[in-house]
Amino acid sequence: MLVSFCNSQAQDIQVIKKRVVGDLLEPSVNSNAITQLVQSIQPDGTWPGINYKDVSRTGFQHKDHLENMLTLARVYKKPGSPFFGDAAVKKAFSAALDFWLAHDFRCDNWWWNEMGTPNLMINTLLVMDSSLTEKQRTEGLKIARRANLETFGARPGGDLMPIAGMLGKQALFTNSPDTLKRVIDVMAREIKISTGRGLKPDMSFHHRTDNVISILTYGSNFAGSFAYWAARIHGTQFSFPETSMKLLVDYYLDGICQALIYATYPDPGAMNRDISRRNALEKEDISLPQNLLAATDYRAPELETVIRARKGEIRYNRTRDRYFWYSHYYTHQRPGYYASVRMHSARANNMEEPHNEEGIKNHHYGDGSLFISRTGHEFFNIFPVWDWQKIPGTTILQKTDVPHWRQLAKKGRTDFSGGLSDGVYGVAAFDFASVHDPLKAHKAWFFFDNEIVCLGAGIHADTALPVLTTLNQCLLNNQVIVGANNKTTTLKTGKHVLPAVSWVYHDSVAYIFPQPAGVNISNGEATGSWRRINHQAWATEETVKENVFALWLDHGVQPQNAGYAWIVVPGIDAASAAAYSKKTPVKILVNTPDLQAVQHTALQRTGIVFYKAGTVRINDKLTLAATAPCLVMINANGAVAGSIAVSDPTQKLTALQIKVNERIIDVSLPKGDDSGSTVMVR
Repeated sequence: MLVSFCNSQAQDIQVIKKRVVGDLLEPSVNSNAITQLVQSIQPDGTWPGINYKDVSRTGFQHKDHLENMLTLARVYKKPGSPFFGDAAVKKAFSAALDFWLAHDFRCDNWWWNEMGTPNLMINTLLVMDSSLTEKQRTEGLKIARRANLETFGARPGGDLMPIAGMLGKQALFTNSPDTLKRVIDVMAREIKISTGRGLKPDMSFHHRTDNVISILTYGSNFAGSFAYWAARIHGTQFSFPETSMKLLVDYYLDGICQALIYATYPDPGAMNRDISRRNALEKEDISLPQNLLAATDYRAPELETVIRARKGEIRYNRTRDRYFWYSHYYTHQRPGYYASVRMHSARANNMEEPHNEEGIKNHHYGDGSLFISRTGHEFFNIFPVWDWQKIPGTTILQKTDVPHWRQLAKKGRTDFSGGLSDGVYGVAAFDFASVHDPLKAHKAWFFFDNEIVCLGAGIHADTALPVLTTLNQCLLNNQVIVGANNKTTTLKTGKHVLPAVSWVYHDSVAYIFPQPAGVNISNGEATGSWRRINHQAWATEETVKENVFALWLDHGVQPQNAGYAWIVVPGIDAASAAAYSKKTPVKILVNTPDLQAVQHTALQRTGIVFYKAGTVRINDKLTLAATAPCLVMINANGAVAGSIAVSDPTQKLTALQIKVNERIIDVSLPKGDDSGSTVMVR
């Protein structure tokens, strides 16, 4: 019986190994590139153009050498490749591998030593396998084994899952079923809800203990590694338990995909230092949902929809709002646009640390940023030329420059930061106190179908510098049109300071001002460089140029009680924007430092932000009061109140009272893991 079991394990190992090696062989062959690699390699096994001396955190071009090795291995072993079994390719490969083994390069960044290099090494070993010398197998495996579950990098959360996957490949290379079983058990145990590192109760993801969202970086690597192995071990005795599969699918669809525009393009608002990398916002491929679909039929139609949307076969038409209360992140999905708000609080840092000197201008990125996307291309590679003190949605004190990047990440200063949603509509609000400057403001966003209402009140600065609130700063796409004093003007390229503006239109998005406002607009070329925002070796001082649209409000120098109000209407034309500005279904009921409230008359919904206990008149027949700071959204028609949604942005309360006219409603608020989430009161 034991022999039979062992034989079965050995057979399954070979099945899984064949699948994994097949993946490694899949990329197409670029014959010209291969010929160049073979011809340019030096007698000592090096390639010209690679700096082999710089092993710093911002350098380590050695990765190019490792990738060249894998490329040569692939074309040598790939059936149908013009270089299949080619002696010159084999000679070049062996020279390159022997050179690496002789020098065993280590980077000042632990990640390369424990993850990057071991991953490329084990992939190379798996591909070449029987074509390796015994020394190459033994010495290469030593390097690959630096990815293991006992190292610093194998922490719960984002890095443990990919490292476990690398150990799984080592098990395939050495034909070790015990090691593979251990890997699968570790990965399955990682698929769990955690209040520490990892997957959070709200379906967001934290890699570190700073409570900064990392759903599209470490959180996607976490899901991607698990999904990859789920598909490769499916149908074998090593398969993951269904409970783990279901939770991972829930996280992918309700977490990751909620942070993607049309489930396809990364939301800039969920990014961290990775926003300073070239092509950071390129569309997601289909591999992750495809792997999940290969391993389970749980929520299969939704996974299929994501795949078809990414292939361009269908339009992703989801209508859904979700507030991630662990991550200070609000998301708003509509068939024609996507928007998000990002905040911080005394429970979280304002932003991820700029590790490895990436994202070195991100100081204000989480200060109430509002990203609006219609296509997913609005911010693609704009960041080298961005004004980093005009981040969309934020209110920022205008300094000569942001502080040094070592001063970037700091813990937030106020408790009141949160959101609520009934799944379709919602509110986000922020008692904003800058972690860098003597600046405060109360900022709120109200999300409906066709519009988002943005309010600011109590804007106060104690330094004699101007304070600006930016509505947007994105790639310029065609004309900018302005409506003021019942006249419509198409702006010429340049910088504009305009009084009494009723609306601004750009790239199918209208910005409506309920009360005419003075605005500043820039529509023209901006210059910069990748080196401004990223100190990795690839990021040069070479000038980058982009045409940029920026729209902002100037609150003046040292404002004491300034405010703002505007309505974003995506998916509209200029003529409709003009008509909307004259007749809007939105009413701003209150906008003060104590209370902000917006009503959508057509939807019969009112969103309310109570920064302290207070009362708001919803209409002539209905008032609503709260006994403590909270967010409320009420569905009401005249004196008839329907559903009421409530949340506690401070995450400190256990209960409060809502009074609707004379009716008192005792609201028990979520506790523990769910503190800050929305409770529905009928």
